[in-house]
Parts: sequence; C-alpha cells; structure tokens
Amino acid sequence: MELQVIQSKIYEIRGTRVMLDFDLAEMYEVETRVLNQAVKRNINRFPPDFMFQLTKGEWEMMSSQIVMTYPVKRPKTALPAAFTEQGLAMLSGILNSEKAVNVNINIMRAFVAIRKYMINASPSSLSRELEEIKERIKALEGISEENEEKFDDIYMALTELAMKQKLSAKPHNPIGFIKPKEE
Repeated sequence: MELQVIQSKIYEIRGTRVMLDFDLAEMYEVETRVLNQAVKRNINRFPPDFMFQLTKGEWEMMSSQIVMTYPVKRPKTALPAAFTEQGLAMLSGILNSEKAVNVNINIMRAFVAIRKYMINASPSSLSRELEEIKERIKALEGISEENEEKFDDIYMALTELAMKQKLSAKPHNPIGFIKPKEE
C-alpha cells in the first residue's frame, strides 16, 4: 500500500494523529465490524491513549470534511473508533494475518515519515515559507488593483458609448400593421 494513501487517512483529533476504524478495516481487507469485534475481545490492550471513540460532534465535523468514496456500513448510533500509533501497533498483535502485518508495517512507516517531516520543519524554514506566501498574496493584491482600474476604465468607456447611442438614436418606425386614422 502506498505511503501517500496511508498518510491521507491519518487525521489529527484531540491533538493526536489517529486512524479511523473503517479506514483500517478497508486496508486490512476486513469488515469494520470484524475489526471492532477483535478489538472488543481484547479491549484490555487498548487504553484511552491507544484508542478512543469519537464524539458525535467530532464525527459530524470529520464526516463533513472527509469525502467518503465508499459507503460506511455503520449504524447511525455507532461512532468510529480512532486508533493512535500505539493502538495500531497493538492492533497488529490481535490481527495476525499476513495482510495485517504488511499493512501495519506501512502504517508505521507513514507515521515515522510524518514525524520526520515535523521535526525537520524548523521554525526558520516555516517562517521563510510564510514570508514567501505573504509576498505572493501581496503580488496578487497588486494585480487585482491593476485589474480593478482597467475594469473601471472599460465600464466608463461603455457608459459613454451607451450615452452617445441614446442621444443619437432616432425614434424608429413601429413594425407591423398600423391602423389608418379615420377621418
């Protein structure tokens, strides 16, 4: 499984990077209910810092931001479980299939890649990037002011043209049958 695909399924909830049960089930090629049953059978392995249930508000906010390309077969009342990096490591211990092991290895690599990026993103490089973005925005603002002036000029020219046409317009003869005047 590609690293970018996995990274796109890592979300930050409650200040922690997590993966949701239905995404994991899809990657492990099992049904979400099967994954959740395995977790429930081994719930003592999943303390709150390894796995937690999303609140209704968190889920509504998440589902409005995530474009789901597959239907989530979940009862309306059931909320997704979120697994932290440690929870995912624990999950690999209860799902022993070869597919689960390989997927978990790739998931761990994705978390490591994100962590490396965050460590290597020094404050000075981030401030440099921020300054570049500000400069681009200022340049775009200058362009928009220039365009606004041009649109004003065009509007004025069209208004003048319309006024000239109004003044020079002669009344046209009506089209159609004209009833003769009776004398």
